[in-house]
Amino acid sequence: MANLARNTKQIGALIRRERKRRKMTQGDLGVVTGLRQETISLIENGSPSTKIETLLSVIGALDLELRVEERSKTQSSDIESIF
Repeated sequence: MANLARNTKQIGALIRRERKRRKMTQGDLGVVTGLRQETISLIENGSPSTKIETLLSVIGALDLELRVEERSKTQSSDIESIF
């Protein structure tokens, strides 16, 4: 199932959900990615200052991928209902 994210908070929520699904702590994910637990927390909380290479490292460690597609005409309220 594809998940839609249009901002950093939504990306963070998707990462958190996948990490928890895999029964990993933020510390576990930090060890796998070589990042501090605090950095994982910032990403999951939607920090807008996260570097793209850091985000891609976390996404890859969770065996996920980033896709860029044309924006659908879904209403923002519809997107919020996903989370």
